[in-house]
Amino acid sequence: MLYEKRAGVPQFEAFEYTDKSKNYVLLIPIINEGERIHNELKRALDSRVSDYADIVICDGGSTDGSTDEETLKKYNVNTLLVKRDTGKQGAQLRMGIWWAIERGYDGVITIDGNDKDSIEDVPKFIDKLEDGYDFVQGSRFVEGGVAINTPLIRLVSVKLIHAPIISLTARKRFTDSTNAYRAYSVRYLTDKRVEPLRDIFVTYELLAYLSVRATQIGMKACEIPVKRAYPAKGKTPTKISFFKGNFNLIKILFKNLFGAYKPK
Repeated sequence: MLYEKRAGVPQFEAFEYTDKSKNYVLLIPIINEGERIHNELKRALDSRVSDYADIVICDGGSTDGSTDEETLKKYNVNTLLVKRDTGKQGAQLRMGIWWAIERGYDGVITIDGNDKDSIEDVPKFIDKLEDGYDFVQGSRFVEGGVAINTPLIRLVSVKLIHAPIISLTARKRFTDSTNAYRAYSVRYLTDKRVEPLRDIFVTYELLAYLSVRATQIGMKACEIPVKRAYPAKGKTPTKISFFKGNFNLIKILFKNLFGAYKPK
């Protein structure tokens, strides 16, 4: 089904393989992740993630064959959403969040599709949402978390730049704020003081904003331990370029700090 562009939501197609079956949805934004997303989905299948949440791929327009329908069905993917519009990760997430709200889920979990994160931990995020938390951040740096082969530059930037600025903005300490493995209550996502469905969220702005807005408006937030493992060798799986990408990320952090993304 084709959904036309509307304010805050890009044009996209939805290929619903099965009906809504769970109260929670796992959104996985990808673009040309190849075998990485297949490996991740296989781990999800082995750990029965689809017993807890409907698995939905939020595709940015992959051309590598990784979103083949029969393959996704084999891994118990519930729905494939394909963005047919401009924008990057922020647009993919807005597409998924809008669709999830319209479909009636109670909460949304997000995770990268590059096979770095412990997708087996999805039930832990759901437990926290059911305990009344509105924002649940996965962290490899809290007790019980695991960080494997984290590149030094990323470790330094998270600990000395990103996490301190996010913590200052949120008025709550967060240790792993670049990590897209997190969960949101629909109560949080639909609050008029939040409004995540805005066209200003194109790249990484939405992740930064949603990291801080919950505690700014008095909602409950916490971190839970997860694992993030980078390959021991070869290219680091990321969509953030070393110079331009990291510079833009820092700009987003400071705009977020000074309230640029708050609803008018």
